[in-house]
Amino acid sequence: MSEDQVTETAASSSKGRPAKKADRGFFARIALFVRQVIGELKKVVAPTRKELINYTLVVLVFVAIMMLIVTLLDLAFGTGVSWVFGGTGAGDR
Repeated sequence: MSEDQVTETAASSSKGRPAKKADRGFFARIALFVRQVIGELKKVVAPTRKELINYTLVVLVFVAIMMLIVTLLDLAFGTGVSWVFGGTGAGDR
């Protein structure tokens, strides 16, 4: 292996954008950004109707379970605080 091949870095061998951003104007940078956004949006795949219904059901079930957990914790902590401080709590109504 020659010394030229060993000392070559990944940055010098990349074929991407130029390293200097100062040589581009304001509007050229905006145009580049818009082109990149459009390129990324072309990669987006919309879910099918079946997948969308499945995802929606998963989210609704998860939210219902989390509501149940938070409700039970709220009742438990409220009852515990009432018991510790001797006030009127949810269980004393």
